[in-house]
Amino acid sequence: MSENRKSSSQSVKRLSVYGLLIALAFVLSYVETLIPMAALGIVIPGIKIGLANVVVMVALYTMGARDALVLSLIRILLVGFTFGNTVSMIYSLGGGLLSYLVMVLLKKAKVFQMITVSIAGGIFHNVGQILMAMLVLENAGVAAYLPVLFLSGTVTGLLIGLLGGEVAKRIRRAIAGA
Repeated sequence: MSENRKSSSQSVKRLSVYGLLIALAFVLSYVETLIPMAALGIVIPGIKIGLANVVVMVALYTMGARDALVLSLIRILLVGFTFGNTVSMIYSLGGGLLSYLVMVLLKKAKVFQMITVSIAGGIFHNVGQILMAMLVLENAGVAAYLPVLFLSGTVTGLLIGLLGGEVAKRIRRAIAGA
């Protein structure tokens, strides 16, 4: 096979994977809107599981940091335009970008497991959202909500890390077998 065909074939595969992962993240975001947190015993405003972050974690560990960033940004924008509003998009961008930055730095350190990276991502996603809320609302008082968000970020980060680890392991196995 010529070098151009091989390169073209790899580009098509990469684009297909991007499309599938974006669609999966979008669907998981939608599914999350259907889960009433109160039914899970959580009645704290703003707390979400963050199911779509599984896709970002898997992309970070199987495709690389740049691909994970692109997927995260596209997901945030699509979900914001579909299910949210400008303010929710701003908060999500603040949280998502800070979370991404922390996760990439911890992953590059090569001393943390995926679960630890995910927990830090969950916590810093909440920190980023609070920072954005402080800017938008011009009120530092919202920082009082951080202890609750640290706890929720830890729990959801743990769940996403466990799930992401299993998915990444299975993807690696599937790729190795192909």
